[in-house]
Amino acid sequence: MEGVATEVLEFFAEKAHKTSIKAVGLNAVNPPRLGWRLVAMTLLTIFALPSNVPYMSQFQDSLQSLQEVLQALPPLQADLEKAAAMAGDALLAGNKLMFCGNGGSASDSAHLATEFTCRFKEDRRPYPAMAFTVDAGLMTAIGNDYDFTEVFARQVAAFGKPGDVLIVLTTSGKSRNILTALEEARRQGVQTIAFLGKGGGFTKGAADVEMIVPGIETARIQEAQKFLLHVLCEIVEERLPR
Repeated sequence: MEGVATEVLEFFAEKAHKTSIKAVGLNAVNPPRLGWRLVAMTLLTIFALPSNVPYMSQFQDSLQSLQEVLQALPPLQADLEKAAAMAGDALLAGNKLMFCGNGGSASDSAHLATEFTCRFKEDRRPYPAMAFTVDAGLMTAIGNDYDFTEVFARQVAAFGKPGDVLIVLTTSGKSRNILTALEEARRQGVQTIAFLGKGGGFTKGAADVEMIVPGIETARIQEAQKFLLHVLCEIVEERLPR
């Protein structure tokens, strides 16, 4: 028993390795206030870990998690194609695309607007697309004078026209300013597309077309959303006159 405890202790003390969460069946352990020996003995008592638990580097663990999320995306193909048709129809009719999101999704919003206004793969003329996340002065004015929940909705009210498309990004589905933007878009006659995660949160069902990436890890959801967004760009760009 003591020998196994020593192996568990060495397993956690070795800085060059990290455990495979799936192999051990635990959440990540990071006990800065607990001694390694206490952690090892507690785990041994509860789980009786064998001495041959496989090691997995952070790179391997993250890659495996991403592969699992990507492999779960095929059921979203029909909705993605529907979203691409909606976006393409809007641009071909002379309307525009609008994007918004918070944090990393704010950056992705600017990224996607750039793909349409500049280009994605092939040389072609520019098409109207805008991200509501790039004007710090406007966003802080709305947040200060009204409320942060209005930072995107007020821009939808100002710039959105019937025939335009609003594309929102949220990994949690629990961003109140995203939901209010979708609600304002509906009032303005703007079509909506939502890229969601973690079950969709309270934003589920609020958009005309939605894609909910399976999973619970924010980073993996963002990576999968970027894949879907790039495929959307590829589908739409094939239809756009050069």
